[in-house]
Amino acid sequence: MTGKRRVVITGIGAVSPLGLTAAETWKNCVGGRSGVDFITHFDVSECPVKIAAEVKSFDVTSKAGPFRPYQDDQKTEVTQAANSKEAKRVGRFVHLALGAALEAYGDSGLDTIRHIVPPSRIGTNIGVGMGGLPEIEEVHNDFLAKGFRRITPFFIPQVIPNMASGQLSILLNLQGPNLCNITACASSTHAIGESFKLIQRGSADIMIAGGAEAVICKLGVGGFASMKALSARNEDPQKASRPFDADRDGFVMGEGSAIIILEDYEFAKKRGARIYGEILGYGLSGDAYHMTAPSPDGEGGYRAMAMALQDAQLDPEKIGYINAHGTSTPVGDVEEAKAIARLFSANTRDLNISSTKSMTGHLLGAAGAIEAMFSALSIQNSIIPPTINLHNLDPACKELGLDFTANAAINKKINYAMSNSFGFGGTNATLVLGKV
Repeated sequence: MTGKRRVVITGIGAVSPLGLTAAETWKNCVGGRSGVDFITHFDVSECPVKIAAEVKSFDVTSKAGPFRPYQDDQKTEVTQAANSKEAKRVGRFVHLALGAALEAYGDSGLDTIRHIVPPSRIGTNIGVGMGGLPEIEEVHNDFLAKGFRRITPFFIPQVIPNMASGQLSILLNLQGPNLCNITACASSTHAIGESFKLIQRGSADIMIAGGAEAVICKLGVGGFASMKALSARNEDPQKASRPFDADRDGFVMGEGSAIIILEDYEFAKKRGARIYGEILGYGLSGDAYHMTAPSPDGEGGYRAMAMALQDAQLDPEKIGYINAHGTSTPVGDVEEAKAIARLFSANTRDLNISSTKSMTGHLLGAAGAIEAMFSALSIQNSIIPPTINLHNLDPACKELGLDFTANAAINKKINYAMSNSFGFGGTNATLVLGKV
């Protein structure tokens, strides 16, 4: 099949600081609950930053089917994402990805019709920002202490970013496109956007897309801390992530995974799938300005948003909600707000903006995926999640006249939403979603 096909979301899954399922994550997001706490993954006694948004009590070996993704032998079942032996062969980010992906796959109902879908028509793209950094750190420590012989043969598979997509494709017999977008904090938005385009042009019928990240380790936290990028509000973790607030002092590192099932609309409708929403537009751009700082007035982000609207064939006035990139950094939040105000100058009264990073922390390569999921659920449930910890709006944001949905969710009918992701290196990505 070729041509510009409609693409819908038929399954969701999440493993996040707010919960081990998509439903729990969404409930706590709408409830304005923070997932930030003191770091438990390593000894923080010498670390200047002692807080992060960790995933608590997750065990990949507990994620089970049974699923039957093989056409030739319906007795072959996938009952476990990984056993304890297999789990040691891949990094934590892969564990989180498999947990979210299996939930999304089960939620979609695809397993019941796999016998009529060629495996070559189903693919995966799980965006990852940094890969297995904790595993690099651990193996390097072993190497320094005990030499070459202590380097595990699984070291390379543990750290390669595309191993999340690779392991999922093996587990669920996905023989279509097998990709991994790596574009810093825009990774999973690019992964969803590129998957959307693959289906739209007929290169796949179904894509399992999203992102995963797990770099809360000494090197990860220490590296960002040395850049002065992280909040040092160690005394009050749950109030540390405060996008658009005048008292913000940096982002809070998070970890997790969010996965959505993208599917050709006609096929989804024919099989009676539940549809969460539709991907309507995708925009991407480069700042060509600075390694870590956004371009002045958010010019690159502005172009990504404008491109996504053009791709969706929508006027700015149609958008009711924007899930902002909003990381809680001094410069980035204001520049994004300026870009939004410029593009939506005729729509500021009817537009709500929020940064769910105020609750999840910044999931880096997985941020865009969980925020796209939140955007779809906002449309479906007519609820806009809040920006918590927003008590003193930055004057530079206040003068723009935008509504940042401070501290409490609101009920509002939304037909169209936008989700932004911007990353180091000046990479930008935007999705436009709509009600079906």
